[in-house]
Amino acid sequence: MKDSEFLRAEKVPMTKQEVRTIVLDKLQLGYASRFVDVGAGTGSIALEAALSFERLHVYAIEKNEHAVEIMYQNMERLGCNHIHLINKIAPCELSGKFDAVFIGGSGGNLEQIIDWALDHLLEGGRLVMNFILHGSLNQALDHLNTCAIDEFECSQIQVSSMTFLGTSYYFKPNNPTFIVSCIKGNQRHG
Repeated sequence: MKDSEFLRAEKVPMTKQEVRTIVLDKLQLGYASRFVDVGAGTGSIALEAALSFERLHVYAIEKNEHAVEIMYQNMERLGCNHIHLINKIAPCELSGKFDAVFIGGSGGNLEQIIDWALDHLLEGGRLVMNFILHGSLNQALDHLNTCAIDEFECSQIQVSSMTFLGTSYYFKPNNPTFIVSCIKGNQRHG
């Protein structure tokens, strides 16, 4: 989906199109039945997942009331009203197990959210996280070294988009994004 299909708001984060494509690929939702997006922001990950995989039960957790309002507007605009949108601070109470969890925002509770995500994943379930801040990335990597995970991967991507300026153009860079992915395993990573 193009970024332009989503309503945006100042100070409400959105995972950009190129990053979303990689994240959704790493989540491997084709065979999943339950997925949760933590720190959903505008809802771009949850919405594209729900629209791409119609049988997927999608849960989105977002603490910011303004972001929740924007996500509801995006759900209505895109005709996708079957997402369970939860206006709470993660980690929060959520019943059952999930095939995949995406952490796009942590609000300062990153280690607790990682532990919560791994507790709520089925064995072999996928955990994918995005970071633009080096401090958050390092915190996640350090914590994952104490967790039972397999197939650990971490990539940095940098996307620049052509932007016209006068009679020519330049490539306007987006923030570099770190994508961390792993599956819930039964042995400590580190």
